[in-house]
Order: sequence, then C-alpha cells, then structure tokens
Amino acid sequence: MGRMKIERASFGDAEEILRLQKLAYRREAERYNDFGIDPLVQTIEQLQKQFENHVVLKVVLHESIVGSVRAYDQDGTCFIGKLMVHPDHQNKGIGKMLMSAIEGSFPHSRYELFTGSKSESNIAFYEKLGYKTFKEKAISGITFVYFEK
Repeated sequence: MGRMKIERASFGDAEEILRLQKLAYRREAERYNDFGIDPLVQTIEQLQKQFENHVVLKVVLHESIVGSVRAYDQDGTCFIGKLMVHPDHQNKGIGKMLMSAIEGSFPHSRYELFTGSKSESNIAFYEKLGYKTFKEKAISGITFVYFEK
C-alpha cells in the first residue's frame, strides 16, 4: 500500500481536502437522498475558516490526501467532525488511525461526534472505538446519533 503518513493539514491543503470530502460523503448523501448535507455544500471559504480554530489532520499516500478529520475544543469537550477516507482506501485502518491521532491532539478532553442514524457502518465503527450513544436529534429530516467518549 506504500507509506502512509499522518500529519497536520495546512491552509494550503483546504482545496484537496474539500474535493476528498465531496467524494467521500457522496455515499452518505445517496443513503439519505439529500445532496444538501453540510459536507457536500461546505464552501472552500468555510473550510479555510475552520483552520483558524480546528486541528485538521490529513493522511498522505503517494503525495495525495486519502483521509482527513478535524476537531476543536470547547470547554473541555473535543468536537470531532468530518472524518473521511477516500472510497478506494476504506477498510484499511485509516479511519482508526485518524481517530486515534485526533484524540491524541486533545488528550484530556471528553470527545463528542455524530453520524446519521442510517449509517450503520459508521455507528459500528465508533462503537468499536469505545464511543457510546448519548442522544439523537432530527435535523431537516435526518436523524443524527450523537456519541461521546
């Protein structure tokens, strides 16, 4: 598979991360029949702005970004979002590697994240990493499941 490295993304990576995001979240959009979901409609400006207060990590393989995650801390809670892995590189441990690295960036925090209720593989993945459901919330027709650890 070649040598993968995980590192902090820079502002200059925003465009490539956004391209990956739109590709990686396509399946979610299809699952919910909603192409207006945040990962697909987020603009480059919105993503660039997140670099100001988020830790954004990337996984690089052969000079390409194949995975990413971002998080920020607020009052001792680390909010993790936009975990993504290129469809061609899924189920190879990249997501797990990213989760471990982002948690390690906020070592003394409580962690919180959410996913859609129909995203069974995501739910199973987070449960395997020790996350527990603590609430569900419906937002414009999609039920989101919130996890904490």
